Amino acid sequence: MPIDATKPYDDQNIFAKILRDEIPSKRVHEDDYAIAFHDINAQAPTHILVIPRGAYVSWDDFSARASDAEIAGFVRAVGTVARAAGLVEPGYRLLANTGVDAHQEVPHLHIHIMAGKPLGALLSR
Repeated sequence: MPIDATKPYDDQNIFAKILRDEIPSKRVHEDDYAIAFHDINAQAPTHILVIPRGAYVSWDDFSARASDAEIAGFVRAVGTVARAAGLVEPGYRLLANTGVDAHQEVPHLHIHIMAGKPLGALLSR
């Protein structure tokens, strides 16, 4: 069910539990600012999620409250993960849903990195 990205951070969300190692994940990257792991409900042959270590509900929340170091570290982690997975050629898609209309399902900022096949148009008509 889509969530309201304007609500306070819920530290019981699945990604917060993954960060605390309460739920296992198949991690492909970990540093001071982010972790990345394979999506268990993959929507493409390669579907990796990158999440910041900080308690941020959405991109809006993150861009407003995160420190410059957190923002730079997180953005660099997304690029590092894509390069390490060999996705630069032939390409990949980044997606961050924010709020109900975008169908955000987990109230913790996460970037989807999707690749491995032609992904088609950005939005269906």
